[in-house]
Amino acid sequence: MAKPELPRGYLGAQPKFGDVGLSTLSHDNPEITLDTNEVEIKFRTRFPVKVTANLVNCITQQESSDTIFTQTQGDVVSFIVKMSSVGYHKFQIFALKASDDSKTLPGVYNYLLNCTRLSHRVLQFPKQYAQWKQGCYLTEPLTIDPDGALNDIKFRVLVPGANAVAVTVGDSWTQLENMGKDNWEGRASAARGERLTLNVNYAGKDNTKYATLLEYSL
Repeated sequence: MAKPELPRGYLGAQPKFGDVGLSTLSHDNPEITLDTNEVEIKFRTRFPVKVTANLVNCITQQESSDTIFTQTQGDVVSFIVKMSSVGYHKFQIFALKASDDSKTLPGVYNYLLNCTRLSHRVLQFPKQYAQWKQGCYLTEPLTIDPDGALNDIKFRVLVPGANAVAVTVGDSWTQLENMGKDNWEGRASAARGERLTLNVNYAGKDNTKYATLLEYSL
């Protein structure tokens, strides 16, 4: 498949990249050829940032964000990207300092991903709400197969500043156990077609007030 023509200066760091305090960690070369349809791209941050990303199929121009999972661990922000077709894809990253009140995140870095093989089935990542991107990190489950076993789903997640973390399935609540150092673990059951969410009650807030962090489609 022919490499797409891209505007001069499109690949790599954009003018605002340095301003938001990001630096590449896992992939310095903005052109990546993969023998798989999944890659994790990491950046180091100098200070807290707001980030989002987009994946564009270069043939169909179809955009996708539900096959990108963004999370943060310490001063590292990572993007797990899954592609549902072989060929070239543009992976676009947008970022802004967390202290900036602007609602518009400028493009700061662009990759060109060349997927040469579909090695993994592509399951949709959970929807990520704003508070998820404030330092949270999910060990499992990154995805839930609606056709798989749903009667014992294990959760392991890091949520800074949490007073309580709970999984809701419909009207049923399951509180996760605090394992120390902002780490929470537990198990929940669900059924296909149900709405499953991961929720947090922050320290110092009303104990009955929870914010949604992640939402899985079953």
